[in-house]
Amino acid sequence: MEFHTQLLYAHDQALLALMIFVIMLGMGASLTVDDFRAVFRKPRGVLIGFMSQFGLMPLLAFGMAIVLNLPPAFAIALILIGCLPGGTTSNMFTYFSRGSVALSISMTTASTVMALIMMPILLKLYTSGFTSQITASMQAADSGAEFVIPTGNIISSLVLVLVPVAIGMLIRRKWANWAKTAEDTAGFVGIIVILYLILTAFLRHGGYFLQTPITVYIGAVGLGLAGFFFGYWMSRLMGMYPLFQRAISLETGIQNGPVAFAVILLSFSNPVQDQMIWLAILYSTFIVITSSIITMYYRKYGRMDWDIYRNTLIHNRLFGEKYVTNYPEGFLPARLVNDPSQGTSLAQKRT
Repeated sequence: MEFHTQLLYAHDQALLALMIFVIMLGMGASLTVDDFRAVFRKPRGVLIGFMSQFGLMPLLAFGMAIVLNLPPAFAIALILIGCLPGGTTSNMFTYFSRGSVALSISMTTASTVMALIMMPILLKLYTSGFTSQITASMQAADSGAEFVIPTGNIISSLVLVLVPVAIGMLIRRKWANWAKTAEDTAGFVGIIVILYLILTAFLRHGGYFLQTPITVYIGAVGLGLAGFFFGYWMSRLMGMYPLFQRAISLETGIQNGPVAFAVILLSFSNPVQDQMIWLAILYSTFIVITSSIITMYYRKYGRMDWDIYRNTLIHNRLFGEKYVTNYPEGFLPARLVNDPSQGTSLAQKRT
């Protein structure tokens, strides 16, 4: 594919960073220190997320690149996205899906820090064959591009996650009324982000969508869908609570798109750069669409278990950790009574 217009603008990244800051501020305003303590008392969710993020996703991306026989530039871009840490967007979708925001943010933070170590290792492991092809082509065209891991961008991503969340939590602790306003604002901004990502991609680059090979679409869309599926079932088989299953599923499927753009822009030159950016744009566009659909399903499907989980936490705080909540016969749907994640501790048993 050949590209004749600029695919990525600096003001896009600046605007998205501002929007994400507001979203994370609102999420922080919905959290307390107790939420994080509960996660770190049982770090299994973060460990499962780590295995999904840096074990499953890169392998899936590599396998898809081979099976789909993608051109080297598209293959490297897909593997690069698979090796990325989780993005702040996953925290937003977890928030709307009635998942564990505290777990999602913890997983984002852990994967962002570990990406400093894991990304170079995984990229060398999975892209060496494709990179040699790209390097040979570039050298033949007198272009000596070098692959660079954007350490500064990864650190910035970590700060972006932690700072507004901490500010939001402080607002909740000091000014509860303002915290509610911040939560509501986050929801409104989230809608703007979704509309912005979808509309700008189609308005600016509508013609390129028709020229893109179907195999590239399958890779860009399928990677996120596979992450949602495997993240959900891996956490379910490990006996996690449903709201944790939703968080791990979304965190696994949604990768940090801005970091992908930074790596590509720092490491490659045209025409390879445009091809890699285009796959990143496709992934970022369709991950918003698929995440929205998955989130709406999770939100509807998880309403009952979310209410029960929060109700149980309140009962435990009032009456002690050993208190077992009793519900009328037939009140709970069969999927909650029989769900393997519902009986891992005495306080959470459903009767």
